[in-house]
Amino acid sequence: MKFMEKREPVKLGNYLFYYNIALVILNLHIFTQVFYYTTKAGYNYSCQKVVYTDDENELQIAKALWWFYFSKCVEMLDTIFFVLRKKNNQVSFLHVYHHASMFPLWWIGVKWVAGGQSFFGAMINSFIHVVMYGYYGLSALGPHMQKYLWWKRYLTMMQLTQFYIGMIYTLQSLYFDCDFPKWMQYAGFCYGATIIALFLNFYIQTYIRRPARSKIQFVVGITHAAQSLFIQCEFPMWMQWALVFYAFTILCLFLNFYFHAYIKSVRRKAAKKESNGKVKSSEANGHIFNDKPATNGHVETKKHK
Repeated sequence: MKFMEKREPVKLGNYLFYYNIALVILNLHIFTQVFYYTTKAGYNYSCQKVVYTDDENELQIAKALWWFYFSKCVEMLDTIFFVLRKKNNQVSFLHVYHHASMFPLWWIGVKWVAGGQSFFGAMINSFIHVVMYGYYGLSALGPHMQKYLWWKRYLTMMQLTQFYIGMIYTLQSLYFDCDFPKWMQYAGFCYGATIIALFLNFYIQTYIRRPARSKIQFVVGITHAAQSLFIQCEFPMWMQWALVFYAFTILCLFLNFYFHAYIKSVRRKAAKKESNGKVKSSEANGHIFNDKPATNGHVETKKHK
């Protein structure tokens, strides 16, 4: 940001479009490869251990997961492009934290567990990124594409849904005591909790602007539940799991509230802006023109009272 502070924004033009389309192709390749070879290998979607063999399916799965890890390195260019275009508001803590953390986390994944339970998160995330970078690619074509990008809010819903699915997937694997490194499952759960908490904080700050206390209690509650399970506190285990699931229901309900509040707010603003635009464009010499055409092809007028 300091580098661009006294410089004009860089106009990347079609380069940004081609970058996003390249990531669409890469993520689509990862998704299809993981889905095909895990299905062929008969992977269990509930509990799947890592198979360290030279089996063709396992090698292809490991190869696809390596490409997923590589894609996290490429996606760091998102931040560079934001800086070059002086879109500093896009370089939030959530953005930097997520992009900076995924790369080392998946380095660990492809080094020690390139298969097994790891396949699910990579497959879901790569599918979401196909849609996400498709959206970014279309938006890079210019303002005239905005009318075709009405589905942005559904993309955000998909992104948040994947985090919840990932958390539930981890919880059930812990419940069934899957043959997969426990510390990785706990680490994945804690990481997912931080991402959800940061996304929730983003929506509160951007659209709702509630007092800080409301968001702090969610972050503290999620962290407390995660650490109590990790440390195995002397407290009834069923109660801890019940609290975790209860917290998820509360988060889902609050998330539903935020989405509805955000959508209604956007619609109200758009309607107000549209009505104001009509009034301003039709005002002339103390008259307001009716937007309905008369039968003779002219526009009827009404005087102010």
